[in-house]
Amino acid sequence: MTLIRRRALAAGVLAAPFVNAGTARAQASRPIVLVVPYAPGGGTDLTAREFAHTFSEALGGQTVIIENRGGAAGHIGSVGVARSRPDGNTLLFAVSTNLVVNPHMQRDGTDLLTMLAPVAQITSYQYVLVIDPRLPVNTLQELIAYARSKPKGELTYSSGGVGNANHLAGVLFSDAVKIEMEHVPYRGTGPALLDVVAGRITMNFSSPPPAIQLAREGRLRAIAVTGDNRIGTLPDIPTLAQAGLPGVSITGWHGIFAPAGVPADQMDRLERAARQAAATQRFAGRLEQDGLEPSPVRPRAEWFNAVREEHAFWGRKIRELDLKLE
Repeated sequence: MTLIRRRALAAGVLAAPFVNAGTARAQASRPIVLVVPYAPGGGTDLTAREFAHTFSEALGGQTVIIENRGGAAGHIGSVGVARSRPDGNTLLFAVSTNLVVNPHMQRDGTDLLTMLAPVAQITSYQYVLVIDPRLPVNTLQELIAYARSKPKGELTYSSGGVGNANHLAGVLFSDAVKIEMEHVPYRGTGPALLDVVAGRITMNFSSPPPAIQLAREGRLRAIAVTGDNRIGTLPDIPTLAQAGLPGVSITGWHGIFAPAGVPADQMDRLERAARQAAATQRFAGRLEQDGLEPSPVRPRAEWFNAVREEHAFWGRKIRELDLKLE
């Protein structure tokens, strides 16, 4: 997750053992388990399931299985992949916070930046601020005024877990508008959104895929998006700056990671297939429909340098905001 607020802020793999051709063919014939570190139904899960189809095709028909391992804002699934056998058959479909935020929050001694190796960035995206449509609120300024009229802490916002992107977006929003809200964590964005739909939670900063459809159906009300530009599938919804909160922009990404130590030839194969899958018309069309954007085209080492910079930035930011596990 990359944050820009009032000014621009910062947004060795182990030696690979020799693998003979027979071993490589045997590994390629086994299914790839693509771990989504959240419950089913959230934005990451939906995007991963669409990607798995084109990824399988790009791998020559090799089966790709989605496995949901939710918990601890994605940390449980991420660590599970990091500790799995480095044979290229278990991969992580991560969001940015899994690598750049959670390690600072969990403090369990796992260093995901050395335990995982980058395969390819898959998407870029921003978030959608959605609220309970029963609230007497239609704009960001009305939401802020409504919040200030209520007792301290009465308004709530949900997230997919402590340290999750929608948790941090809520913290930053609360800090920007000087309103104290109660954070309610869940085991994924899907269940976190459903309690906004049910009226038990006031708002959520959601990844676009699950929020857009619920907003179209009138089950949620979209108030603003958090990037620098409007989302094509929500053309009437302003950015935070356009809605009266200038200088705040929050974005994120999806990416594929493998356990460190996967042989270089297998990593090259996975990277080529991931890039090919992400560039297909089918997947690009789904991204546009879901309010996501294609990722920049850059080598995996260059992307990982950017991930390291984000990791360092969020280490400083978490200390500044005094964020702790609840």
